[in-house]
Order: sequence, then C-alpha cells, then structure tokens
Amino acid sequence: MTKELFFQAILKFLAGAVIIGLLIFWPAGTLYYWNAWLLMGVLFVPMFFAGIILMFKDPALLKKRLNAKEKEAEQSLIIKFSGLMFVLGFVTAGLNFRFQWIVLPKWVSWVAVVIFLLSYLLYAEVLRENTYLSRTVEVQEDQRVIDTGLYGIVRHPMYSVTIILFLCMPLVLGSLISFIIFLFYPAIISKRIRNEEEVLEKGLAGYVEYKRKVKYKVIPFIW
Repeated sequence: MTKELFFQAILKFLAGAVIIGLLIFWPAGTLYYWNAWLLMGVLFVPMFFAGIILMFKDPALLKKRLNAKEKEAEQSLIIKFSGLMFVLGFVTAGLNFRFQWIVLPKWVSWVAVVIFLLSYLLYAEVLRENTYLSRTVEVQEDQRVIDTGLYGIVRHPMYSVTIILFLCMPLVLGSLISFIIFLFYPAIISKRIRNEEEVLEKGLAGYVEYKRKVKYKVIPFIW
C-alpha cells in the first residue's frame, strides 16, 4: 500500500458518496428521505470495509478497481450510457419521493436490502477468486483464465452480481419508475460483454476453450 493509493481510494469513496447523495437528495428537496439514507448505508458502509481489506491484503487489485479509464472506444461509450442511466435513475427516485408519484411499500425496500447485502457477499467472492478483475476491458500481463468457483458456472459472475445490485438500488429507494430505468442496465452490459469477450479471445490464452466449457455468460441456463 502507498500513500498515493490510500488518498486515491479515500477521495474516490468520498466523491462517490457526495455525488450520489446530491443526485438523490437534491431532487427530493429534503434530507428526510429514509430510503435514500438506507441505500447510502448498505452501499457505502460495506464498500468502505471492502476497500480497507483490499488496501492491506491486495493493493494491486484495489488499484485496478479504482482505474475506470477505458482504452477501448466502444467500452468508453458504454460507460457513458451507464453513467447516464445512473443519473436519470437516482434523480427520478428523488423526484418520485418529492412528488409521491409511485411509492413502493416499505417491505419491498427491506427485501431489496437483504438481497443487496447477499449480493455484496457474492461480489466479495468474485474478487477473491479473480485478482485480475479490472474495471476496464484489457488483458493484463501474466493473466490466466479463471474457471473455478463462480467462474465455473458463468463466464462473467461480476456482471451477474452487479445486475442484481443495481436492480436492487431503485427498490431500496422505493421507486418503481427508477427500477424501470435501471432495467436498461442488462442491455447496456450485454454490449460490454460482447466487446470484452472479443478482446479476451484475441489476447488471453485458453479463453476460447473456456467459452466452450462454460456455456453461459451471466445467468445459468438462460444467458
């Protein structure tokens, strides 16, 4: 761990919390939006402790996860679409609370919280299994194919987990309209996966054979 990595991680963590907070609370017109505080808690508290663990146990992986600058032009465009989806989804959730358009029952939010936290455990397991996990599409030096654990079930378990996490967010916020907006994420991520697999097939030894072995990309027996 270096001081530079430490400050980079802290800065990105705080920036993320502030930006998401503003996107939700500002449109809501109040800080008395309990669903928003609930989301901020289940999202950022586990993230904080996961970051601390990575900082001491695997700083190289943490550095990869902090790097979000895409080299592939197509992937860069996909990231921009994802960002737009998040902005629209969070702002809509705030407006939904402010004007009480379609507010979901509280029990829906609590069920979503449970699913979200369980998904976070799967997220941690994916990070444990694959230390090559970068936030950008690339083939790293000395990278090898991981085909055990969750990678023996689907080829992209990280995307499987993020789909669940992201679809839970608007439900935690109690907004059905935001949930509909977040339903665009699987379509967005399908484009990312297509391009990512092209890169891996060309640059990662054994990936073509891995695709033959593990048939499904994200959802077992479906996709």
